[in-house]
Amino acid sequence: MEMSIEIRGMAPLLQVFDMPISIAFYRDVLGFEVAGTSKPRGDHFDWALLRLNGVELMLNTAYEEDARPPAPDPVRMATHDDMALYFSCPDVDAAFAHLRARGVYAEAPKVAPYGMKQLYLHDPDGHNLCFQWAAK
Repeated sequence: MEMSIEIRGMAPLLQVFDMPISIAFYRDVLGFEVAGTSKPRGDHFDWALLRLNGVELMLNTAYEEDARPPAPDPVRMATHDDMALYFSCPDVDAAFAHLRARGVYAEAPKVAPYGMKQLYLHDPDGHNLCFQWAAK
């Protein structure tokens, strides 16, 4: 029997247009802590490692500061919906209430045909996020 590669976690990297806005969403709304950054200038940095309950996520600015356009490219933003991050969340209804109380738009959770209760939303850059747990 062949040995597999030992893996102990995963940290997806998301490209973001405006780091301070993304940090405010992931830290202040979802509750992630900023565990590390590239050269910090307050909330202005180009890369961040975020952590919440053993989950890691990295954010990176999509453009170097001197090459950043004045507004996000809508075509590029539309591609962010091609992939989703699924978070295991034992109380999807509480997550929905938490998000709505903080002004985040999300449709009410629904149970998928395969038995997962799911809450979908988009982050400020249009990345598709889903909080889910097996329906009771």
